[in-house]
Amino acid sequence: MQLLYYFILFFYVYGFLGWCTEVAYATIREQRFVNRGFLNGPICPVYGIGVGMVVILLTSREWSLVALYVVSTVLVTAIEGVTGYLMDKLFHHKWWDYSNQPLNIGGYVCLLFSLAWGIACVLIVRVIHPIIFKGIVLIPVTAGIILAFILSIALFADIYTTTAEILKLNKKLESMEKISIELKEISNLLGENIHENVMETMERSEGARTQLELKTKYAELKEKYAELSERSGVITRRLVGAFPKMESRLYKEPLNELKKYIWRK
Repeated sequence: MQLLYYFILFFYVYGFLGWCTEVAYATIREQRFVNRGFLNGPICPVYGIGVGMVVILLTSREWSLVALYVVSTVLVTAIEGVTGYLMDKLFHHKWWDYSNQPLNIGGYVCLLFSLAWGIACVLIVRVIHPIIFKGIVLIPVTAGIILAFILSIALFADIYTTTAEILKLNKKLESMEKISIELKEISNLLGENIHENVMETMERSEGARTQLELKTKYAELKEKYAELSERSGVITRRLVGAFPKMESRLYKEPLNELKKYIWRK
């Protein structure tokens, strides 16, 4: 139980520090504040789990610098890879992508970032964690349990809210995909480049009425598609800003359209 108690506290401490690191990096790069977390609150769970496991498993015995570096690199790489894979399969979105980096595995992990993770973990285990551990030990156990309980309630509420918004986003993207397919079908039926918004003057013919109905339906679908693109919740806009390379496995084109609109705003 004591091990679990400390792991939970480590999870929140390093999850918060990881969030601070991500936000600082994104802010410097983009010259504006960016909440880089998957969740709304100031925490990155992957950092909490990864670094939490590193300090729990690797501070229990003396390691040489080389051994500490190798083991921590493998451990955090495995955690990042599994997390990325599970989030991809669960939400049908790829949240980060290292595909353009050399020696990557599925775009979930890559050698360059793994090596950087190893250096960071050595620094944490040897320099940062001893200081943090001394601070945590000063917290009375009862107060620590209450704090962990409150933070866990907030965390699960955040997870629920974010998950609900992602599921809503997936339904919107599905609707946009269906509309896009129907728009292309109508465009093909008319024999014009309507999909690119070129509406030629309709010639008088026996099919004029049918063409008019198709064009009316096309305009209505186009308007509905635009409405879906423009209507994005706060969480969706934040996620797009936090994960600009996010890709949808099922609805790639609609998500790209949605991201373009959000970025224009």
